[in-house]
Amino acid sequence: MTSAPAATDHSTPIEVDAVVVGAGFSGLHLLWKLRKHGYTAIAFDKGKEVGGTWHWNRYPGARCDVDSHDYSFGFDEELEQEWEWTERYPSQPELQAYLSHVADRFDLRRDIRLETAVTEAHFDENTQKWIVRTDSGDTCIATFCLMAVGCLSVPKDVDVPGLEDYTGPIHRTSSWPEDGVDFSGLRVAAVGTGSSGVQAIPEIAKQAGRLTVLQRTANFVIPARNHELDPAYVADIKANYRERRRLSRSLPAGCIRDDNPKTAFEVSDEERRAEFEKRWEGGGIAFLGAYSDLMVDQKANDAVSDFIRSKIDEIVTDPDTADSLKPYGYPMGAKRPVVGTDWYETFNRDNVELVDLRKRPLDRFTDKGMRLADGTEYEFDAVVLATGFDAFTGAFTSMDIRGRGGRTLTDAWSEGPKTHLGLGTAGFPNMFIIANVGSPSVLANMVTAIEQHVEWTIETMDHMRDNGFTTIEATEDAQEAWVQTVEEIADTTLWPQGQSGSWYRGANIDGKPQIFMPYAGGIVLYEETWNEVRDAGYKGFVLQP
Repeated sequence: MTSAPAATDHSTPIEVDAVVVGAGFSGLHLLWKLRKHGYTAIAFDKGKEVGGTWHWNRYPGARCDVDSHDYSFGFDEELEQEWEWTERYPSQPELQAYLSHVADRFDLRRDIRLETAVTEAHFDENTQKWIVRTDSGDTCIATFCLMAVGCLSVPKDVDVPGLEDYTGPIHRTSSWPEDGVDFSGLRVAAVGTGSSGVQAIPEIAKQAGRLTVLQRTANFVIPARNHELDPAYVADIKANYRERRRLSRSLPAGCIRDDNPKTAFEVSDEERRAEFEKRWEGGGIAFLGAYSDLMVDQKANDAVSDFIRSKIDEIVTDPDTADSLKPYGYPMGAKRPVVGTDWYETFNRDNVELVDLRKRPLDRFTDKGMRLADGTEYEFDAVVLATGFDAFTGAFTSMDIRGRGGRTLTDAWSEGPKTHLGLGTAGFPNMFIIANVGSPSVLANMVTAIEQHVEWTIETMDHMRDNGFTTIEATEDAQEAWVQTVEEIADTTLWPQGQSGSWYRGANIDGKPQIFMPYAGGIVLYEETWNEVRDAGYKGFVLQP
């Protein structure tokens, strides 16, 4: 593969086979695979370093919720043997180091332009090429536009009343300062108790003089039980890594989590409670596999939800605080369950106060702090925002993407994002979407999902090259059918019951078209579906010479 030319002369267009937007897990794997298959490529990323979400989300406590040996690339056996993970759940610094190592080890940096954001991507119908421009003045001409932008890469707009009046420092978990923040002795407000907030708040509490946590919706939080890895355990994994990878690809979630085939009420109350206790003590995402029907049977979900609420009562000493921390109104798992460390225990600290905004609504922030509707005023030295993302589509709509006839992607997705198999969108030829909307993505191990998509993308490009096709494009009918399929599969589960405010459906963004965005059928059924489409001559796609 010939490297993309250096982007020093911005007046000269860069011509490549593929432009890759993003240099996280997806972008790095794409570059490696493209090179192996003889394609020229260039990747752009706005970060100062590779890593995608793991570059930007460097807040204290940031950590993955999938076991490190599974949340890693399986495309190179030497890589997986040589890299040494230190903890069960890798921290942000360790993941950043891993992805930087991958970029160096495979000499990927020569095809990556960092601190460079793609601002527009227009399909030229005359040349059948994508014209891609960046904020650095680069212009690229490419046959393929590969969107490796991530599902959680664009923070949602801040919707905290009066925050613009606050004159102190404001830190967002999604763009944390590289040098960190010293909260020692400070009065700090933390807004948001989703995954980022659950991870950051216990760490901030260890420093802050006073920490006030503003909670809009209580979350189901499962203990991580993170720990350093035992060398004998690591040696066993490495000795059987190929089989572990094969097994992961054969499981719906794309990783090994010891799922129990039994249903919750085919066992006694005592056995069910013991199973929940065992998995609570074991920690992590294995808790979700306690019984096979937790996400499809309301009674089973009620049982596990009641169990978690009972654990909150056991842990949190103040009854009113415990009551506020208990989630109600949606099934456990219908909003993304959070894996955290010392979350509930943190509210037993003398320097931590929970403000339940359902009970004590916020009036507005002020120049020095905030005022509640009951008149209570607070002063803060710093504010931390863990307020979530414009999930799935945010990265797409932040760029000017235009397909056939100059139609914008924002217009094409005005009723919600529509794709065929989560891979392509009608009217946007040769634009491949990697592990995002319309695919298992966030409902599975993201790295496994990414590897699936990268393999299929390059396989399709090879098919086009070998058979003289210039473009591939989803049909309107196929993508309408796929959107319906995604909805129908979700409707067989309890996920729709958590859609009020859920980013799975875009409900956390005012005015955003609501459509269930991830595919809930798991990676195995998803792969079977793709194989059927491919074997039927890429059914639902139009290939043109």
